[in-house]
Amino acid sequence: MTARATSATGLPPAARAGGFVLLALALVVVLALSITVGARPIALSDIWNAVTAFDPAQTNHKIILDLRLPRTLVGLLVGAALGLSGAILQGATRNPLADPGILGINAGATLCVVLGISVFGITQLSGYVWLAFLGAGAAMLVVYLVASLGREGATPVKLALAGAAVTAALTSVTSAILITNVQTLDQIRFWQVGALTGRTTDILLQVAPFILAGIVLALLTSRILDGLALGDDVARGLGLKVQRGRAMVGLAAVILAGAATAAAGPIAFVGLTVPHLARAFTGPNYRWILPYSMLLAPILLLGADIVGRIIVPPGELQVGIVTAALGAPFFIALVRRRKLAEL
Repeated sequence: MTARATSATGLPPAARAGGFVLLALALVVVLALSITVGARPIALSDIWNAVTAFDPAQTNHKIILDLRLPRTLVGLLVGAALGLSGAILQGATRNPLADPGILGINAGATLCVVLGISVFGITQLSGYVWLAFLGAGAAMLVVYLVASLGREGATPVKLALAGAAVTAALTSVTSAILITNVQTLDQIRFWQVGALTGRTTDILLQVAPFILAGIVLALLTSRILDGLALGDDVARGLGLKVQRGRAMVGLAAVILAGAATAAAGPIAFVGLTVPHLARAFTGPNYRWILPYSMLLAPILLLGADIVGRIIVPPGELQVGIVTAALGAPFFIALVRRRKLAEL
């Protein structure tokens, strides 16, 4: 059965297009709420005035441009990156539980940040970005090289096993450093939980080129993912170069998940749950799954960030805590309902 034949599941094509438009409108609403909702409520009219006629004497204008707008745009990019990276990792490995954490991306980023703090004394969040991106890419490379050993190459099972092994090794090293260095633990705690708070324009400008490039590359892999979904042998019979295609998908995942983790820390469940939610509407066709995931994920992430601001006033819960609290029961219910075994 081909990907085109199985695409009959999910919404009809016309309804998918309409659903995509509705998601885009919902994302616009969430973006507006992300800027206006907080400890200090801001009117929608202030957003336009702050952008077109900024007045440094106006407190609301400063809050919008210095705090709310960068935070919202980082959330938009990070959400899109996590949603797409989760979707393409699940497609490439044919593993319904795959997310950026399964291939060591989060663990590699965390270890590199910990080493930067403890060894090089880096304390600024802008410095964490490059360390986390370097660690994420290096960890993914190690996982792929380990999984590529042998005649079969980097099969889905070997990728998952290699990712689990590398993640365990990196996590143990990170834990050992943090246990013996309380100062490093204090500095990394805020980043490690996953947060959008304090994300400035500098961080946005650092990660935006990587995430935008990763989005373009990910959207170009839809044909590869549709082929891999049929199994490696069938994909080869259709003329797909499996190892080259899987390497291209892996590169897109590293760029997206690495940059997202670098900007906001390791955020759980977004990359895991969103592709399944998208697949429920679109069916197995990745030409639809990827765009849907790209919109659904920032809606979820920014929505969780908004909930975190209003649930415990005057303080706030970091978005990584909220996504874990919302995502875990949702995913359990999804698995029980759909009885997912493989993609």
